[in-house]
Amino acid sequence: MSEQLNLDLPVRSATGREDFFLSPGNALAVAEIDRWRDWQAGKLALIGPEGSGKTHLTHVWASDAGAEILSAREVVGWQPKPGNFAIEDVPEIVGDAEAERALFHLHNFVLAEGGRLLVSGIEPPALWQIELPDLASRMRGTPSARLEPPDDPLLQALLYKLFNDRQITPQPSLVPWLLKRMDRSFAEAGRIVAALDSRALATGRPIGPKLAAELLEEDTDRG
Repeated sequence: MSEQLNLDLPVRSATGREDFFLSPGNALAVAEIDRWRDWQAGKLALIGPEGSGKTHLTHVWASDAGAEILSAREVVGWQPKPGNFAIEDVPEIVGDAEAERALFHLHNFVLAEGGRLLVSGIEPPALWQIELPDLASRMRGTPSARLEPPDDPLLQALLYKLFNDRQITPQPSLVPWLLKRMDRSFAEAGRIVAALDSRALATGRPIGPKLAAELLEEDTDRG
């Protein structure tokens, strides 16, 4: 049994460029991130499913561009200063008049000062249902780069990364086994790895296909 399964270790998410696996589903988005100095109108919306790598790629961009990262709710009370900014999960402030106004002013200030602005969400900006008309028009006018659902190589790399973030070395047969049986989404990969980690810590059992099979069977029974 791996010693790490007996320890309550923190999850250390790897967010460097070297940890971001390039695949056909995300290559265009990565290329657009890399050309940030030439963004049309100085801004870009990074969109894609939950767990698709938006936060990771945002950190890659922020490191390259020297940008500050804020959640959309953190813009309330923001003090204007020149520079580049990434605002994550913009749809979370829909209907919050104060936050929408704050993001509108941040958007205008950053671009007026010659900075670059990266915003993110699951759907394209035209579907964000923002209530403040001026902000809604600014977001609709933001070019988008989309992270697509995972292909096999990307999902495999993600599973290994998620295990590594938790300092876990799974049994060698586990990831190929999961690829044939799990729901194919980034969010599901994160859920399965977290569930396997929790069950292994609780029971002292190794993280392998047998434990995974039990968890997937329980999911089927609940469904």
